[in-house]
Amino acid sequence: MVTNKLNLPKEKIDRARELAKNICAPVLDFIDAHTTVTVERATLRLLGADGVSTEGAPVPNLAVDALRDKMSEGAAVWYANALVQTGLEQGELDRRIAEGFNIATLPMGDRQKAKELAAALARRQFSHIDANRAYRESKLEEFKGRSHSPLLYLIVATGNIYEDVKQAQAAALAGADVIAVIRTTAQSLLDYVPYGPTTEGFGGTYATQENFRIMRQALDEVMEREQRYIYQTNYASGLCMPEIAAMGALERLDMMLNDSMYGILFRDINMYRTFVDQRFSRMINAYSGIIINTGEDNYLTTSDAFEKAYTVLASQFLNERFAYAAGLKPWQMGLGHAFEMDPSIENGILYELAQAQMAREIFPEHPLKYMPPTKHMSGDIFKGLVMDNMFNFVSKATGQGIHLLGMLTEAIHTPFMMDRHIAVETALYVMNGIESIMDEIEFRPDGLIVRRAHEVLDRTVRFMEEVERIGLMESIEKAMFADISRSRTGGKGFEGIVEKGEGYFNPVESMLERSLGLA
Repeated sequence: MVTNKLNLPKEKIDRARELAKNICAPVLDFIDAHTTVTVERATLRLLGADGVSTEGAPVPNLAVDALRDKMSEGAAVWYANALVQTGLEQGELDRRIAEGFNIATLPMGDRQKAKELAAALARRQFSHIDANRAYRESKLEEFKGRSHSPLLYLIVATGNIYEDVKQAQAAALAGADVIAVIRTTAQSLLDYVPYGPTTEGFGGTYATQENFRIMRQALDEVMEREQRYIYQTNYASGLCMPEIAAMGALERLDMMLNDSMYGILFRDINMYRTFVDQRFSRMINAYSGIIINTGEDNYLTTSDAFEKAYTVLASQFLNERFAYAAGLKPWQMGLGHAFEMDPSIENGILYELAQAQMAREIFPEHPLKYMPPTKHMSGDIFKGLVMDNMFNFVSKATGQGIHLLGMLTEAIHTPFMMDRHIAVETALYVMNGIESIMDEIEFRPDGLIVRRAHEVLDRTVRFMEEVERIGLMESIEKAMFADISRSRTGGKGFEGIVEKGEGYFNPVESMLERSLGLA
């Protein structure tokens, strides 16, 4: 596809990226100096810590809670010290922790020996992640060229993992390339990860490691039958962002929703906590070969898509910079945006086309994730289907990478399987019918589409200059993103941030940084 149709000035794009680097730099300095309770819990999971108490408290939570006064040193060395001091096998130690054993009561023995053991435990888990990545890459190569372009992405959200499996397999058999399991309502606000298979979610299904495993097995069955790779997606966001990323890596998820500011703006999670957690989770994703999807589409549910389009582009630049800082490659950055113009706007579809084409040209190597209309979706299913198909048209025409299929019943209820079938069939009809359309089209240099793209880029640069001047965190406090204000010291999870001590030790972090070229 020819991608240089808007004649966007390279110097302005370069300026925006320079501003993003400057804006993110002080935040990255803060991240480097801090850890969080969920980073430490994710670290223990990547040392193999597992299990749950009879009350449902996960072993990583119990261990980190016990070590709270020692967190500046890192949890890994104390967990490994407990193995050395007790002489227990790891599974037995985890069982004892689940029963109430407090590893913080043990004196530190040979610290170097504990560090070496912790590193060895991490290498064992990383070998499993390496095998997952190699398997995915071999299957993608085996089935090369059999996925749709863009990838067709569908959600399941029954609350029961076993019912989710039925819907997911049906959707994949109908033609979906990506299956996303929506999390149960408000799981992002839980500061622990539930354990085992679950059947009682509300508006979605709990993200647990066992649920990930069950869905992975089910999608692999369809993959072999269809001889087409089926991507599995979940949400590495909220208070347990790094832990869910770790579980996704261990169970071979392929994509994870992972935004740098989503939790701050839309879940009121403390910004310091979120920024630290997102980098650690993104390093796990980077190492595992997982594609992240960012959440810029959510901005347009609270801000006007026409007036505040520049905030979406600014966030894409910031998400890109934070992603590079975590070792992610462009092919792993599914930067988000959405088809969310008010349908009453004259030429609204042309403005949507301008926005989508602009994103495609600015981020040519990124598998952009494009979201369907939701905010202005009609309860009239026939109009809704038309809106979704205009979205399908724009997405295919502008070469988006990940296409979240719209549902004609979006404004009425959680979609039925038939709604998903219609979504796939109509998208394939539109996309096949315009396969080469952009090879046949040029935009007028002085026309609406080109002017709109240049205007949004200009406003983005001016906006980012203001953010650079006052700082990203103060900009969030001033409601400059999504028209939502959040306090630096407010929000959920603030108490879970810890400054790293001089002797802080984290073998997982060190291995990730070395492997990703960040050390």
